Amino acid sequence: MIISRRKLIVSGLATTAGASGLAVAAHLAQKYGLVPPDHGGIYGLGETLTYASQRLLTRHSLAREFPRNQISPRPFPNYLDPLTDDFKRLQGGGFADYRLSIDGMVHQPASFSIADLKSCPFRSHITELACEEGWSYIAEWIGVPLSHVLHLVGVHPQARYIVYVSMEPDTWDSIDMADALHPQTLLCYGMNGSGLPVAHGGPLRMRLPRQIGYKNVKFINRLTVTESLKKFGKGLGSIGAEYGYAWYTGI
Repeated sequence: MIISRRKLIVSGLATTAGASGLAVAAHLAQKYGLVPPDHGGIYGLGETLTYASQRLLTRHSLAREFPRNQISPRPFPNYLDPLTDDFKRLQGGGFADYRLSIDGMVHQPASFSIADLKSCPFRSHITELACEEGWSYIAEWIGVPLSHVLHLVGVHPQARYIVYVSMEPDTWDSIDMADALHPQTLLCYGMNGSGLPVAHGGPLRMRLPRQIGYKNVKFINRLTVTESLKKFGKGLGSIGAEYGYAWYTGI
């Protein structure tokens, strides 16, 4: 019954888009709460239709997990801008003073060290990171489920998005609660059986195996739980809106 209803809504969205244009279809998606975080990007209306269809039909789908013998021998590191002095100071101290702060629409704003996160229940998966630039690699990712950390701080019921901010200047992105609570979404502190290398985002990065590479932001040090993205300035999130959920890899 649920699947039939979902397919009916998706069919309605597609039919509306074909008959009356994307704007009307987007209005229908808004009615059902199926609007993506970055719907204001240059592909906003089309992304809304894509996102709505994906959320209805693949909400609980899992990214493919691979056997250990398929881990890439040399995972390709992203280009790394010169690290800030603040980051170098934390790195010099073995990241003992590094903290992940969580604020916004939560009952208990908190700050977690890497040791705090490692004391939480952990999860690992061997999944592929696919970059929008055309390269990819498979690695074992180790970390604490984002859903567990959000449970610890208590998210307000009206919250819709998680904004995650990097120590890299002007770098942030966002996901909706469906992706935030997905069991494969990790705050990742390990890779291939050891700590997470700085070249791959250490000490902490977001890992969303159902999303394209730019959503997997490195050097995370703050999460903000919110019901709107309007107050956030330009950063990776605004750039990411150009790609948006048309790149969603969960199908």
